[in-house]
Amino acid sequence: MADDVSAVATSETCTEVLSRIGDAVITDREFLEQVLTATLARGHVLLEDVPGTGKTLTALAFARALGLEFSRIQFTPDLLPSDITGSHIFNEHTGGFEFTHGPVFANVVLADEINRAPPKTQAALLEAMDEGQVTVDGTTRDLPDPFLVIATQNPVEQEGTFELPEAQRDRFTIKTAIGYSDRAGTLTERLFSAVEY
Repeated sequence: MADDVSAVATSETCTEVLSRIGDAVITDREFLEQVLTATLARGHVLLEDVPGTGKTLTALAFARALGLEFSRIQFTPDLLPSDITGSHIFNEHTGGFEFTHGPVFANVVLADEINRAPPKTQAALLEAMDEGQVTVDGTTRDLPDPFLVIATQNPVEQEGTFELPEAQRDRFTIKTAIGYSDRAGTLTERLFSAVEY
């Protein structure tokens, strides 16, 4: 009996989360269910779609609907692994080095255009995605729990990009696409983005 009550409560919570995200992102419910399923399975999501489909807004809406901390990393060719994980910075006041957390220390991390960074930088996410931790200068630090990476890549534009290595692709539970919404959906998403940011 307790299991039935728990299952109903979980189902209601998932429905509420999907409704909250659906209010912010105009897309089909099946897509949102796929992303939520990956989240509940403690997996990661790769969104492969053209610009302007709402990938960033979807990641932000998921984080807010679940009450989780959100961080966005814009992957570029000059991005370094330490720009993701963090590094030790010299503190003049104490005369020592202190660790400064990188943007990977959040519950929901948007790895925007992940295939624009070279493989060495992409690899900075491997340990994080697989073990929920990062190792910097020989010290291992736990990431927040839960930890979800939503990565995006543009399937059309290939110039200046790097193919994701197989080890990186294996870390994603699902690879999916949003697709363009209709005109009314696009206007609603832009209004939501302007209000939220």
